[in-house]
Amino acid sequence: MSTFLLLIFEFFKTGLFAIGGGLATIPFLQDMAVKYNWFTTEMLTTMIAISESTPGPMGINMATYVGYHMFGLPGAIATSLALVAPSIIVICIIANMLTKFKQNQTVQDVFYGLRPAVVSLILVACIDIFLITLFNQKFDSIFNLFNMKSVFLLGALIVVNQFKKLHPILIIVTCALTGILFAF
Repeated sequence: MSTFLLLIFEFFKTGLFAIGGGLATIPFLQDMAVKYNWFTTEMLTTMIAISESTPGPMGINMATYVGYHMFGLPGAIATSLALVAPSIIVICIIANMLTKFKQNQTVQDVFYGLRPAVVSLILVACIDIFLITLFNQKFDSIFNLFNMKSVFLLGALIVVNQFKKLHPILIIVTCALTGILFAF
């Protein structure tokens, strides 16, 4: 199978099984990074930051980013469509059935069981992102273990947020500008 078709298949699979929104796609992307070496875990962290910072659903933004990274505009379009296709298909199939069976105890039990699964997938992905962000992936001594810029920024945001609840857009813009300043 060509890499292009494999990429489409992987995003179709992600769209089919990533129940719970954009964050639920992260474990699938981590798997792609490890399994196919299409991108690194550091690139995944960057993708998440960009996808969260740009308008639109996070999952679609990440699919577009990966597709564009791999195959340019055709890849971006293909991965985005592959990610949303399962949802559209499933919604069309079960829309009528769900309204008929929403009072059914088995249906309610299925959704009750899915909630912790989704939370656990998102939690594991968040822990991985936390570790990638705060710890240097390539450290040569114990003094170089932490990414001090990220630790400082995280600490500052926690302290500021304790005293004043900031709007998410302000946090994103401030962190982006801080990242630019720290780069020099």
